[in-house]
Amino acid sequence: MCRLYFNNVFREDEGNGRHYINKEAGMQNTIIMRYLSTQGIAFGLKVLGAVVIWILGTCLIRFGTNVLRRALTAKQLDTTIVSFIASSVSVLLKVILIIAIFGYFGVETTSIAALLAGIGLAIGTMWGGLLGNLAAGAFLIFLRPFKVGDFIAAGDVVGTVKEIGFLVTSIDTMDNIRTFVGNSKIFSGNIQNFTANPYRRVDLKAQLNHGVNHAEAIRLLKEHLAKIPHVLTDPAPDVEILEFNLAGPVLAVRPYVHNDHYWQVYFDTNRIIRETFGEANFPVPEQHLALRNV
Repeated sequence: MCRLYFNNVFREDEGNGRHYINKEAGMQNTIIMRYLSTQGIAFGLKVLGAVVIWILGTCLIRFGTNVLRRALTAKQLDTTIVSFIASSVSVLLKVILIIAIFGYFGVETTSIAALLAGIGLAIGTMWGGLLGNLAAGAFLIFLRPFKVGDFIAAGDVVGTVKEIGFLVTSIDTMDNIRTFVGNSKIFSGNIQNFTANPYRRVDLKAQLNHGVNHAEAIRLLKEHLAKIPHVLTDPAPDVEILEFNLAGPVLAVRPYVHNDHYWQVYFDTNRIIRETFGEANFPVPEQHLALRNV
């Protein structure tokens, strides 16, 4: 009887202990979930704040660089220098903004600066070409073999310079394709600046038949070339015998023109050669071969 009672009490105490342990575990889980939710909300608010800071910061940076660009332009500085200074300031301010956002999350800014320096050193070691492009960009800015808006041939690309950046130069080709060329590739090769001089020469050829009076052909071509729009009178177009082949003499037809009108004059000159020879009824050039019995 007593043993049974003892067993009942033991069983009852054992059940109460399990109930107490379960209750305590549930309270701990509740506290953990509440802590995680609180920390999650706080972290989410910080992320949202960082996004807001980034958006406002980039807007302010864009506004500031535009103001700086207008101020430098008002000082009548070269467009290339203005673009380079504005892009440099923009990059620097964005780096500072990133460091500030890390500081907002409680990360020490000195550690971030050291990390960025280490990353920069690692990148420079792994991709030494980047440093070469950066150095070449600085030389292009200060030596100024060309500027924004010039029509150039450099780095196997021909087109109009749109921007000279830290690492690359953007060029719009003649078929209107934006092409980015590494500054080191441009600086290490030959650079042709077609805009530097006030005019350039159009080089074309005109084939004559053996029976055509070359002096008459030269006179007619010079007369018609002078009527092409944008062809310069000083220097006057050159029309002379360049060479001979089996079909007859070959004339060099070389009008001079400002670079902006080069291709219009190029195509017009080809048309004038065809129309002039057709109106003069010059015979079609043809090769003459003689066969003799030996």
